[in-house]
Amino acid sequence: MNFYPLNECIDEHIGKKGTPTRDRFEAGVKEEIEAYRLGEAIRAQRKSQNLTQKQLGERVGVGEAQISKIERGNAATFTVVKRIFKALGATSGTLDLGSFGRVALW
Repeated sequence: MNFYPLNECIDEHIGKKGTPTRDRFEAGVKEEIEAYRLGEAIRAQRKSQNLTQKQLGERVGVGEAQISKIERGNAATFTVVKRIFKALGATSGTLDLGSFGRVALW
């Protein structure tokens, strides 16, 4: 059995750094990680308030399964995420758009 460094495998199967295919791959990975972190933040806050996924879903107007998916980093629409943060008691929300500035969400 041969072992290969991960970077070599990615270079071979996805493409070298700087190629369009590799750039798309890396952008997708970054998006998935960000979605996962968002879900983890929601889960931590929900648990700190001793809420079940079902209870949070009832507050937001979605099912328990939808909350579970969001907490795992899947299937989160902007509107639902906004409602979740409001339901968890966030008194304000802003979106940092980098060079475009900040936008108040509520």
